Amino acid sequence: MNTIVARLACLTLGVALALPASAALADSAQRGLVFVKTNCAMCHAIGRYDESPLPMAPPLRTLHETYPIDSLEEAFAEGIVTGHPSMPQFQLDAARINDLMAYLKTLE
Repeated sequence: MNTIVARLACLTLGVALALPASAALADSAQRGLVFVKTNCAMCHAIGRYDESPLPMAPPLRTLHETYPIDSLEEAFAEGIVTGHPSMPQFQLDAARINDLMAYLKTLE
């Protein structure tokens, strides 16, 4: 019996470790992750530990150190324009902003 319990525990742990971290995200945060993978990952680090492919692009996990995350909602709605030409301008609808905010909050 102990062997069965031990095997079941190992199997459960193996499955949990094999699942991507995104599997635990709420639906809106998951949609936000898809958005940042598609639109931001070419320059910014989008996870908790990765490096930004473009060194001048701050990791998304550090945005809350510079800006209160909730204050970015208005910027995303009006359109983000940065001082460097390589970042595209984004103007997002309310649903996309909610998804993005939900994902960014998971990185705090």
